[in-house]
Amino acid sequence: MSLTRDPRQAASPPPADAREPRRTPRRRERQGPAYVFLSPWILGVVLLTLAPMAVSLYLSFTDYNLFDAPKWVGLRNYTDMFFEDPRYWRSVGTTLIFVVVAVPLKLALALGVAMLLKNMRSGKGFYRSAFYAPSLLGASMSIALVWRALYNDGGTVDDLLSRIGIHTGGWVADPDLSVFVVALLAVWQFGAPMVIFLAGLQQIPGDLYEAAALDGAGRWRQFVSVTLPMLSPVLFFNLVLETIQSFQVFTPAFAISGGKGGPADSTMFYTLYLYERGFSASHMGYASAMAWALLLGIGAVTVVLFRTSRSWVFYANEGA
Repeated sequence: MSLTRDPRQAASPPPADAREPRRTPRRRERQGPAYVFLSPWILGVVLLTLAPMAVSLYLSFTDYNLFDAPKWVGLRNYTDMFFEDPRYWRSVGTTLIFVVVAVPLKLALALGVAMLLKNMRSGKGFYRSAFYAPSLLGASMSIALVWRALYNDGGTVDDLLSRIGIHTGGWVADPDLSVFVVALLAVWQFGAPMVIFLAGLQQIPGDLYEAAALDGAGRWRQFVSVTLPMLSPVLFFNLVLETIQSFQVFTPAFAISGGKGGPADSTMFYTLYLYERGFSASHMGYASAMAWALLLGIGAVTVVLFRTSRSWVFYANEGA
């Protein structure tokens, strides 16, 4: 009998079970610093997002006026909101009109300016920054107040329209036009989607346009058959983002209406009415119910957008 060991047996690795206890402590040691660096974000999510959401959900089933202890009322806030509050449904209608008007106009303007900037050979950086600036400034209260002055009775817009024979008496004071003042302010802030559109346009291969031109396609046909299909994922992203933001508009409506939603509740947006019920009327339970209804409504609209996107959003690697 030979006592010589097989070299292959000596070189063979140990079983996986024997190696695992050695690596597990090392992995835990490596994960420790990661949790330390993530702890500010985790604490922020728990303390500033999840905990307030849980409290808001509880308050939506209570009668709470910010001063006395909450009293459990069950679904009364929701039934009052849906069946006994006509101002609630007016705020929903006003917000929907704003979304339907502002979002398409904003995206169309952003796409048009992005296509112009794409073909520019000089000064692109300056104009891109100039067009993006309203997105940084437009959400401020000062800009909203200036915008109100422009469209008020005797303002710049009213004066210009009066010179060509159109007398409106100011858009802000007209219940039929006041909501469009807020919509135009939102459209003016087209810089953010414009930058995203510009990035997407620069990723479209030039060979596609050359092939379309060889087939006799003009500029409009190239736009419809090449630009829009290739840009559809970016368009869908901007559409979802702007729709969600439009449902939450507050500062322009508050500034232009003076915080009252007038005239005749024509600028009583959903968030403005929520603010009025929660902080002006001290019905925080009712306002919490409105907030959760808004969350569910935005979620439903987002789901619809994602479902319908299957028929018009084109991804280059879908057939791969």
